[in-house]
Amino acid sequence: MIKRTFDIVLALLGLILFSPVMVLVAFMIKCDSKGAVFFKQERMGKGFRPFLIYKFRTMRQHSDHDSSLVTIGRDPRITRAGWFLRKTKIDEIPQLINVLKGDMSLVGPRPEVRRYVELFPREYAEILTVRPGITDLASLKYRDEAALLGKAEDPNKEYLSHVLPDKIQLAKDYLQRSSFLFDLSLILKTLVKLFDYRMRISS
Repeated sequence: MIKRTFDIVLALLGLILFSPVMVLVAFMIKCDSKGAVFFKQERMGKGFRPFLIYKFRTMRQHSDHDSSLVTIGRDPRITRAGWFLRKTKIDEIPQLINVLKGDMSLVGPRPEVRRYVELFPREYAEILTVRPGITDLASLKYRDEAALLGKAEDPNKEYLSHVLPDKIQLAKDYLQRSSFLFDLSLILKTLVKLFDYRMRISS
């Protein structure tokens, strides 16, 4: 109950504080490429309940119809504005709406698409006993996941054979260590990483 109340309060506060940024980002996306401002994609939530995750659109229109679900290096599907939004993680601000709706939490295992969840049913039966989150141990470790996969000979194979299993283990580690104080520490570490990266961009 404390975790849910904390999620609602911070998500509301975040949406209010970031509202000017969200308006500016929406304008930037519309000027940069054709298509909707928001990107919506099905992910698997608590108890294997599917939900639509919200992000600012960073790829060209209809890119979700492409076969690859992973993003690599200088992926040609990503728009000019999208590169900046992804690097700064601003594209994930709309997930605060998912938190308010109860689909997600501020901290929890990152939600995956149905195809990948179905490949590891036993593992996700354990992981999806909690709400997925905006940030977690895997988010911190794989901050530059696209660049990492861009170096692989077969990015999809690399993701399925190495990255995803590691993310699953990190999700299990989170479940074992989960507490209000641990959640706070992950939020602070995430904010520090984001602030440090944006300082390096502006310098």
